[in-house]
Amino acid sequence: MNARLIFAFFATAIQLNAHELVLANGRVMDPASGLDAVRHIGITGGKISAISETPLQGDKVLDVAGHVVSPGFIDLHAHGQTTGDLQIKVQDGVTTALDLEGGVYPVAEWYQSMEGTAPIHYGATVGHISARFAAFHPNLKTGQWAGGKTRLALLGPKPDGANKVAGEIEMMRMSESIRRGLDEGALGVGFGINYTPAATPTEIEALFRIAAERKVTAFVHTRAFGIGPIREVIDSAKKTGASLHIVHIGSSSIGDVPEVLKLIDDNRAAGMDLTTEVYPYTAASTLLESAMFNPGWQDNLRISYGDIVWTATGERLTKETFEKYRQQGGWVIMYMMKDANVEMAIAHPGVMIASDGVPFVEGKGHPRGAGTYARVLGHYSRENKLLPLMETLAKMTILPAKRLEGHVPMMKHKGRIAVDADADITVFDPAKVIDRATFEAPTTPSAGIPHVLVNGIFVVRDGELVKDARPGRAVVVTP
Repeated sequence: MNARLIFAFFATAIQLNAHELVLANGRVMDPASGLDAVRHIGITGGKISAISETPLQGDKVLDVAGHVVSPGFIDLHAHGQTTGDLQIKVQDGVTTALDLEGGVYPVAEWYQSMEGTAPIHYGATVGHISARFAAFHPNLKTGQWAGGKTRLALLGPKPDGANKVAGEIEMMRMSESIRRGLDEGALGVGFGINYTPAATPTEIEALFRIAAERKVTAFVHTRAFGIGPIREVIDSAKKTGASLHIVHIGSSSIGDVPEVLKLIDDNRAAGMDLTTEVYPYTAASTLLESAMFNPGWQDNLRISYGDIVWTATGERLTKETFEKYRQQGGWVIMYMMKDANVEMAIAHPGVMIASDGVPFVEGKGHPRGAGTYARVLGHYSRENKLLPLMETLAKMTILPAKRLEGHVPMMKHKGRIAVDADADITVFDPAKVIDRATFEAPTTPSAGIPHVLVNGIFVVRDGELVKDARPGRAVVVTP
């Protein structure tokens, strides 16, 4: 045997034994490359080390025949960032959950608080809401807005941070906070303008200019609902050159979904860096004490008291209970959308899937935090045949990764099945995957997702949560 053959023999032998784990015989579906075939996946050191048409050897081999092996799902809009919230989310196939709308402030402090607590990857923008409250209430550290309810409640029913127009000092403080947050690794700038109604278009545009200067994306909940406020934020982004992502287009548009999707398509065709997302439910959720329910909310949301449910008890509100619970503060669910419009957004090319999952409180909340991805896969793709499986997976994997990877280099290794990509993998049964979370039992895990790996480590194994697994890492922009 000559030297070249000996080298080839030993190289092959090393390759055969190189993998810590092998996922064997699965239907690998990778929207990034278009691969849809039975393959064997080798995993070593938290990375995908091989994709093979022939069997691989490994320290452990798991036969996943009959199942789809997909990139782990990436949720760009996940307010629930506690260990428990993320454990529920991983059972829906999510391996990366980011709070890009509400965001956090201070940024470094929040990332530090998350270390060692997360079963899946986590990250956030620097949040305009929290930065604005800090500007008006300098001794207040809201942290993550969605999780800062108790601290915000101490400010009373109409805090300046939401309801007072910013002067020169507040603008200076906000600008400094946004820049500092980006310096500390934030994934962009998050805006919830409907929650800060006193923030003028001039204020928003000034902060959009910082996003444009730093070449990061602004993730925006618009000032109100319908095509008018969406047109406002698009015009502001065009004026400042900011990259723009509009959140939950189903609820943001309400009945104007067809016109809004056309508006987005037209601006994208003209070269604008503009994207959007949708969650697969006809009800929204938020905090009743927030500025969204300032006088005029019925016209803004196009609903009335009886369309609102107090999540703690499940009761529909009246004028009297609305006033009572608004003083108390807490989460509500608002029935405000039609399924036909939600379906239109889900099926529309380029629209990503994101949950807008809010924190669960004592097992109460909105089921979108637990069932968004399985619901789209099972109900909308398989049962309703709304869109093909590969296209559905793209909306959950490569499209969110690409939305971020231009300014978040870590995301170039997520959202795809490729050698050297992060081994964040979801294995599901395409015939059985379905959501089980309901408005009555919102934390019920999804079905048909037997295995989820994060950094090559099982967080869901044989359909069961691995309760002590904490392989999640910070998604952050490093200098």
